[in-house]
Order: sequence, then C-alpha cells, then structure tokens
Amino acid sequence: MDVLLVCGATTIAGVSFGAIATGGGLPFWVPLAMSTIVFAGASQFAAVGVVLAGGGPVAAVLAGLVLNARHLPFGFSVAGLLRGGLLQKLLGSHLLTDEALAFSLKDSNPERARALYWACAIGLYILWNVGTFAGALLGQAVGDASALGLDAAFPAVLLALVLPALKDARLRLAAALGAAIAFVLTPVLPAGVPVLAALSGLVVFAVWPRTAAPARELSGRELSGDCAND
Repeated sequence: MDVLLVCGATTIAGVSFGAIATGGGLPFWVPLAMSTIVFAGASQFAAVGVVLAGGGPVAAVLAGLVLNARHLPFGFSVAGLLRGGLLQKLLGSHLLTDEALAFSLKDSNPERARALYWACAIGLYILWNVGTFAGALLGQAVGDASALGLDAAFPAVLLALVLPALKDARLRLAAALGAAIAFVLTPVLPAGVPVLAALSGLVVFAVWPRTAAPARELSGRELSGDCAND
C-alpha cells in the first residue's frame, strides 16, 4: 500500500514537471527524454527551472548533478540487492530512487527487500514517465503552467527534499548561507549563476565538525552509570 501511495504521488509530480517544461516553452520531446534517460525528479525540476529562468545548459547540468550527488552513497547501499549480470546492475542503478531504496532497507529479509526495491523502482519509473507525458500535453494545451498552480511544484519538490536534512545544525546554517548568497546575487548575475554560487554555503558543512553528544545528555548517562555502580 505504501508503494502504491508513493507511486501515485510520483505521477502527480511527473504531470507537474511535464506541464512546467512545455508550458515554459521547451519542446515536447525534452521533458520526455529527460524522464526516460535522467529519471531524477528533483534534478529534472532544477535543470528545467534554470533553463526557463534564462540560464545556460552548463548551469542546468551542474544544478542537476549537485542535487543527484546523493545517489553516489546510495549506490553502495543498494549494491547487495542488484545481483545478476551487468545488464541487471545497470538497470537497477538507473532506476535507483530515494523511495525505492528506503522501502528496500525497511525489510531485513534479503529476498523481500529485493522484491520491494524492484517493485517500487519499476513502478516509479513507469508512472513518472506517464505523468510527464500527460503533463507535457497539458502544458502545450494550457501554455502557462502557473494558471493551474503547477509552477509551485518546483520549489515544493526541492523543499520536500531539503527539510528532512535540516535536522543537522550544520546543514541548516549551510542552507541559510546559500539562500542568502543566491538572494543577494540574483539581481546582478545571469540566471543560473546565483544557484551555483549558493553552493559555497556547503563550505560551512565541510569545515564545521560534528558536535559531540549534548552535555546534558552525557551528564545524564554518567549520572545513571554512577547510580548503577552504587
């Protein structure tokens, strides 16, 4: 049931992506090719957003690569599920998504985990492309995705990706710094460049060391240990 709900939400997001792309003036084949070949929702939204804002292809590709870089460590996690020949591993890697990995890691049984991964991954791929196709048709018919409120999907998708990570204080500061940099540079630099400049906020994440357990929590543990020893 959870897989079906995720697939349904993915279809809606695919419709939004296709409508935004063609409604913004991109050729019909562009969102279809991206969804088939790239298959990375947030990266596709980011790349199209940069292009529609006037940015160049280099900025669009870099924005997509940065958002999709999280899949590199995901690959190590899913490696055990992708048994078989090279073709199966290539296909499984192409279909890798946050949701498919999350569902597979929830089950401790290797066979069930593998089945969950493939069911979710294939379902998401099919429905994402179906949604993109329907959205591309809708975008051509309507012309302006904002008329249907679909333009809100781009920031909404990115926000949904970012929010779970903001439990880390380092990431909160890095995100705030990046947002401030983009806000200041947007009026004076070409479209797409402020997005890339905002990545400098990640320097904070790289140089700020993880903090140890809070002193209060540590003291509580020590106190419990002392009481137990007594």
